[in-house]
Amino acid sequence: MGSWVPRDETESAAGWRLWLALSTRVWPDGEWDGTPASAVARLQEVVRACNAIRSACPADAPVSRLVDSVVFVVSLPLELWRDDREPVDADRAALLHGDLAGVVEHAAGVRAVLASGGGWAELESR
Repeated sequence: MGSWVPRDETESAAGWRLWLALSTRVWPDGEWDGTPASAVARLQEVVRACNAIRSACPADAPVSRLVDSVVFVVSLPLELWRDDREPVDADRAALLHGDLAGVVEHAAGVRAVLASGGGWAELESR
């Protein structure tokens, strides 16, 4: 995934905000109603956070590439599942799980890059 080192305080704060946004739980919780739309609802929160981060940073800020990668990876399952309000069966549950697992995997990679470059790597190990 590469590396990232903040150029200034603004970018450091943006990296921290992205790290926190990706720290939220992506998997459905106990309130999940069994539909894909409910399962991906939290991804919309991640996209909103990314949009806010992007608007607070210069367009050429290296953290913007990380933000864009998150938006891209999150948007795929979000677009596919956000309007699907039919309860999942075993086959669709497996597909939904795979899509969410891809988001979780990418988020973990981005968090590791941010933690390493931002100087808060010890937080990532917890």
